[in-house]
Amino acid sequence: MASVDSKDGAAEPVAGPQVPRTSPTLTQSRSREQQAWDRNFRRWGGYPLLGLGALTSAASADPLLPGDEVYVAGVLVAAALALQVWWSRTGHRKPPQSPAGPFHYLVRYLLAFVLTWLNPFFAIYAVLGYFDAPHLLPPRFVRAGLLATAVIMAGSQSGGLPPASAVNWVAFGLLYVLNAPLVLVFSRIAVQEAEHAAANAATIAELERTNARLEAALEENVGLHAQLLVQAREAGIADERRRLAAEIHDTLAQGLAGIITQLEAATESSDPVAARGHARRAVALARESLGEARRSVHDLGPGVLEHAALPDALRRTVEEWSAVAGVRAEFTVTGTAEPLHDEVEATLLRIAQEGLANTRRHAAASRVGVTLSYMGDEVTLDVRDDGRGFDPATLPPRERTGGFGLGGMRTRAERIAGAVGIESEPGRGTAISARVPLVRHG
Repeated sequence: MASVDSKDGAAEPVAGPQVPRTSPTLTQSRSREQQAWDRNFRRWGGYPLLGLGALTSAASADPLLPGDEVYVAGVLVAAALALQVWWSRTGHRKPPQSPAGPFHYLVRYLLAFVLTWLNPFFAIYAVLGYFDAPHLLPPRFVRAGLLATAVIMAGSQSGGLPPASAVNWVAFGLLYVLNAPLVLVFSRIAVQEAEHAAANAATIAELERTNARLEAALEENVGLHAQLLVQAREAGIADERRRLAAEIHDTLAQGLAGIITQLEAATESSDPVAARGHARRAVALARESLGEARRSVHDLGPGVLEHAALPDALRRTVEEWSAVAGVRAEFTVTGTAEPLHDEVEATLLRIAQEGLANTRRHAAASRVGVTLSYMGDEVTLDVRDDGRGFDPATLPPRERTGGFGLGGMRTRAERIAGAVGIESEPGRGTAISARVPLVRHG
């Protein structure tokens, strides 16, 4: 995001909400490592377990593998090795839905069962059934695979299969009752951990996508802010142009109009004294207009407010206007006068000047009244005359008048959250009322 420097309109970067950078987390790394370890164990784990089972069985061949059983065991070990070679080279690449997984699990279970029947130490090889049942079997057969593996483990732990005596059968039963619940509990825990890891991975992936969208939104926001900055600059330039145009209209144009009127009166007058009076007024208006022009250029407020409060400035304006226009004018203040913000005072003074100028230009009035009212939280300025009046509905659009009269007054008032109302009727005079917020000075 960016902010606008009110002095030069330049954009400067602002510390907006920072997007948390998503990097591979420890959870992700651990999950990937664990998954790789599981895959490798399922692929290669059969070799060491089968080898260890075969070695321990060979070491105990004399007491536990009597007669020809050792040859049967050798054949079965070779078959188990061939099965493991097939699985580690080809079988593990089969899709999870293919029958290769259940086939491998079932054949290996039968080999391990018979080997354990021949020698209980081959249960070391049979323990693989605990680890890969969830991965090789359909979900509905996982529990059956675990319980079947528990049969081999309980038989091995009770002295071998089949149990040789009643005591061995009792031991087998107790050990199976112990093995079966334990393996189911641990299997459930493993499933929950897998689900939790999958949920974490999904959450992290969603967080990464959300961060990507947030980064894109922030980049778009920067672009929109730059666009708004350009529009604000253009709007500020347009507003300043309107303000300067209104200032020129309210000062130079009116001053020049008054000078022309006084000079025409001096030219047409046969009385030298009266002519000199008109000439002096013309000079005074020229000097005042020149001062206003300079102040407008320097963006200053009305000069009459530099040394007087608003009521005094309005009173002086009304008196000077009355002398120039030759129309009786009265100024009244109601309420308790108090210092106002410079912009409020300048706005009300300009509206009064424009209202009086319009009266002299169009109203043909014999009397004019200007009232300034302090009314709690707002200030009103009323300019009334008894002139010819007009129908407000028939006012031409501002662009056709070529001036800033009523439109300029409204614009000035609206700039400080105020409003201008007009009441007029043909033959019954005009009343202009400006209402602005009372903003105290300072």
